Amino acid sequence: MFFANVKEIDARDLSEWISDEGRTFRIIDVREPMEIAQGSIPGAEAMPMSSLGSRLSEFDQQEEVVFICRSGARSGQVVAYLAQNGFENVYNLRGGVIGWAQNGLEFAKVS
Repeated sequence: MFFANVKEIDARDLSEWISDEGRTFRIIDVREPMEIAQGSIPGAEAMPMSSLGSRLSEFDQQEEVVFICRSGARSGQVVAYLAQNGFENVYNLRGGVIGWAQNGLEFAKVS
């Protein structure tokens, strides 16, 4: 899936970011609670796409944030929207959690 003005990161690169203790960034899972309950990427914060509009103040425009969903479509829409609104350090996980799983990477429960 391709969105204009969207920076993307693949599963392997995100896994390296997570392993890099010196790197500070957030992972936001924009799936619905029932989807997230099945597991997500370690360290991800649950924030359903439907709630993002009212929660934009929770983001610093300078911080690095990776948005994830099932396939990369919803998170791509979120990143495109944020990029149009001045956020420069936002990334879409290419392939979403499906791509993460296809790379054999670990899942975790999200609180």
